[in-house]
Amino acid sequence: MSTTAELIRSSTETGVFIPELVYFEPDALLYPKGKKIRDWATAQGLPISMTTSHNRITDLPGDTELAKYRIAKRTLVVGVRKTLKFDTSKPSAEYAIPIATGCMAHCHYCYLQTTLGAKPYIRIYVNTDAIMEAAAGYIAERKPEITRFEAACTSDPVGLEHISGSLAELIEFMADQEYGRLRFVTKFNHVEPLLGLRHNDHTRIRFSVNADYVIKNFEPGTARFHERIEAAGKIAEAGYPLGFIIAPIMWYDGWQDGYYELLEKLSHAMPRSVFRGLSFELIQHRYTKTAKNIILQRYPKTKLDMQEDTRKYKWGRWGQGKYVYPDEQASLLKDFMYTQIAEKFPESTIEYFT
Repeated sequence: MSTTAELIRSSTETGVFIPELVYFEPDALLYPKGKKIRDWATAQGLPISMTTSHNRITDLPGDTELAKYRIAKRTLVVGVRKTLKFDTSKPSAEYAIPIATGCMAHCHYCYLQTTLGAKPYIRIYVNTDAIMEAAAGYIAERKPEITRFEAACTSDPVGLEHISGSLAELIEFMADQEYGRLRFVTKFNHVEPLLGLRHNDHTRIRFSVNADYVIKNFEPGTARFHERIEAAGKIAEAGYPLGFIIAPIMWYDGWQDGYYELLEKLSHAMPRSVFRGLSFELIQHRYTKTAKNIILQRYPKTKLDMQEDTRKYKWGRWGQGKYVYPDEQASLLKDFMYTQIAEKFPESTIEYFT
């Protein structure tokens, strides 16, 4: 049996997530998925502990807060999703469907830095039957309108699929929903478990892509650009509706060249047969004061541009403001991206710029 250190080293080399620590809430083991994950962790030789609640995990190893944070990002907590009231997920979907929380990647700019606060560990929820039943209720309330569910609001579920199998359950569930659709986005490339599933064109899979400058400097622990594009090709061949999220779009020296090269590479890498149904979502870089403080604590050498005097302050829906680019810069970014996408992907759809 491999040692934990060997497993972690192997997972780093292959990009497949293997946690260092695994916790189970007691009720999780009442569900088949919980037992399956326990068997998987045991077979991997991983240290397994019980916890009455994820909120009580306070003894993670590490001499400093930064060291504890890094261990937390490689800690898996398996539990039951108790709250089945779904949050809204505009503009990408009507609702967020909660199957996991937390991410193993280290994207400096990620909003999960703030929303997960002091508990950045990764959680998988085992009561997917109840989650899907709740989704069916939301669909029934809105029909005959289509109800879209975003599965990647609080996690990157593709990076956990080899452990959870939850995306496969959702995809096949949504295939039978006349008025329901599933969406999720990923920075990972391990899509093989999804390729043979019955999806009925009801699941749109999107890949997060960006200029080389952004991926190189701000997206540690994610699949490389060419790996994401190879995975996107596999998804297209499997017949899924396909999309790309370009986020966060950053204003930096040479940004025009960077985003031109990104879209040029994308247009050459993807078969023209997928252009017609392709979707793009465009999100400019933004941050809050709270996020800035947390980011600088966790990634003290980050090159992220977070100078308030060069930004515009914009109020958010929860009363907390965020810093975005001034209107002139935002307009230049938007116009450039729209022009380039229209030229290179004339049959595609841009869903929004925000």
